[in-house]
Amino acid sequence: MKAVIDTNCLVSSISPRSPHYWLYEAFKSELFDWVVSNEILIEYEEIISSRYSPKAANLVLSIIMVAPNVIFQSPYYHWQLIQNDPEDNKFVDTYVSAGADYLVTQDSDFNILKSTEFPIIKVLSLREFKEIIFSR
Repeated sequence: MKAVIDTNCLVSSISPRSPHYWLYEAFKSELFDWVVSNEILIEYEEIISSRYSPKAANLVLSIIMVAPNVIFQSPYYHWQLIQNDPEDNKFVDTYVSAGADYLVTQDSDFNILKSTEFPIIKVLSLREFKEIIFSR
């Protein structure tokens, strides 16, 4: 199972005290493949550095960079499906390019994708993704 994880989900899963820490544990246990692009990694680094610290960002990125269940994907087409926040399109483009199964986010700007006829994009909340991960 391949998933593209939005930055807000990653940030909320970093701390062991977070109720979303299960995402990191599921990743560590290789329960899914995490799909990233260079653009996504850059955003991860920027946001984690600003919310935690550059040291925390380096640690998280170093874990992602060497994990066996990370798929590095370069999008070959830019769909421009999210108008409210065009920066979010990097996640959509990576999802489509990788043929991912899920795009996991807590960001309401992605709701437009639920009514997009093509390409079909399966957008899940963290809660929905958790249900799928642990029901397998």
